[in-house]
Amino acid sequence: MTSKLLRKSVLGVAGLAFAGGMAAGPLNHGTAEPVNAAPAVVQADKPVTGKPDMGKLIPHGVQGAQSRIDLSDEQVANARAIIAATKKAGMDERAAVVAIGTALQESKLENLGHLGDRNDHDSQGLFQQRPSSGWGTVEQITDPEYSTLAFLKGLKQVDGWQDMPLTVAAQTVQVSAYPDHYAQWEQQAADLVAEHWNS
Repeated sequence: MTSKLLRKSVLGVAGLAFAGGMAAGPLNHGTAEPVNAAPAVVQADKPVTGKPDMGKLIPHGVQGAQSRIDLSDEQVANARAIIAATKKAGMDERAAVVAIGTALQESKLENLGHLGDRNDHDSQGLFQQRPSSGWGTVEQITDPEYSTLAFLKGLKQVDGWQDMPLTVAAQTVQVSAYPDHYAQWEQQAADLVAEHWNS
């Protein structure tokens, strides 16, 4: 009985020591740079550079002259919302470039409400989607996440969108009167995705 209790106690203490060692991690007795070891483990799922490969973001190269605008905090927040919605949709960085490039052309990344006489029919939001065309209610299409998911749903239905230039993929979803205007925003869209995809 006593030896049985002693064996259980020894095993229990050994188990606690093992579990404590596992929870604390391996011991560093004289190994080099223990301080740098922890962050490497914590960030193991992130790329070393922290930024997506530009070749993946712009696989076909940019087409034509590129435009660029300075962005307010609100516009950057809208770009980040598009990136978050793209991830939520299970789509990749290239889809985010197409979405942001489209929103740059349609609204300059401003979540526009109804503009009265200056409105293009009843177009609103980041992607200038129209309630009368079935994109959703005004409340929905002026919600950055909803409007992005709606745009991406349309993009997913375009066969081979991944192999198309940005302006062709965007135009197929948006059906704009100015189909080539999306191309000018590809570089800025890619730069935004590169900067914020992993942040």
